[in-house]
Amino acid sequence: MIEPNNIKLKPVSLVDLPAFTKQLQESFSIAVKENFGVSEPIPSTAEVQSSFHAKDTVTYHIILNEQPIGGAMLTIHEKTQHHSLDLFFISPEHHSCGLGLAAWKAIEAKYPDTLVWETITPYFEKRNIHFYVNKCGFHIVEFFHSHHKDTHMSYPQNQSGEPVPGTDTFFRFEKIMK
Repeated sequence: MIEPNNIKLKPVSLVDLPAFTKQLQESFSIAVKENFGVSEPIPSTAEVQSSFHAKDTVTYHIILNEQPIGGAMLTIHEKTQHHSLDLFFISPEHHSCGLGLAAWKAIEAKYPDTLVWETITPYFEKRNIHFYVNKCGFHIVEFFHSHHKDTHMSYPQNQSGEPVPGTDTFFRFEKIMK
């Protein structure tokens, strides 16, 4: 089992952003392709860049033995201590090694004053749902679908302008820390 102190969080610089984006898209696209046969980059490069430059956003490489094995994009609200895990991934070649949980614990340790963490994941991502609920201690607090849309979220579209399959149904999770 990898200990959280073996994981380092290294800020992603603007120069690093293209490589980070590619690694993120490769990781996210696997499940979309397996479930829907779609092989477009998910999320789009524009979405990642927009998030990277958003107010209160911090972006990290997840590092093990000086090598990037994944990444995380967080929104940190210092005043409320209600933070959001916006994007989180471990590269596929490192799945099922305990690195995701160790990385998550490293993120929690970096922000010890957090009151609440929030994240979302698509309905079809059973592996993510298991990870957040059974490994990390999150609780499902809301289910978004065609009759209950998240009005704060932009729904991804493919290059033809149609919704990306599977991106209109997802869960919102919370983890109360204190």
